[in-house]
Amino acid sequence: MTMKTYFPKSNEIVRGWHHIDASGKVLGRLSTHIADVLRGKDKVIFSRDIDCGDFVVVTNAEKIVLTGKKLEQKLDFRHSGYPGGDKYTTYEKLMAEKPERALLLAVKGMLPKNKLADRQITRLKVYRSNEHPHAAQFAKKAVVGEEKK
Repeated sequence: MTMKTYFPKSNEIVRGWHHIDASGKVLGRLSTHIADVLRGKDKVIFSRDIDCGDFVVVTNAEKIVLTGKKLEQKLDFRHSGYPGGDKYTTYEKLMAEKPERALLLAVKGMLPKNKLADRQITRLKVYRSNEHPHAAQFAKKAVVGEEKK
């Protein structure tokens, strides 16, 4: 008796919505969890070459914690494309001005380096405070759950 491997088709994939409150959570551990949900690793139908992940909404990004001396020592590197156009920013300044970017960079670094990751990172929505415009998606999820009962 041979077993067949199941490969989900793109129209069979059901995408859920996950809300994560980042208050007091460590940047690396939080971004690992987010990357797993974006890839769909928590699903039974996971396959590394198929985009089967869910949407993730992260709130309170300004309250993310970095351990050790990372605030002073860790640097964000950007380059303009011109000679001498490199720019370094400490995470202390980055977390004060753009905490969303710090989380986005951490999650993007944990996704595979291919075209699939470009589609997966678009499903990540990061907000500095507790307010976000995705309340309708979470309300719809609750209604669907009530219909199943």
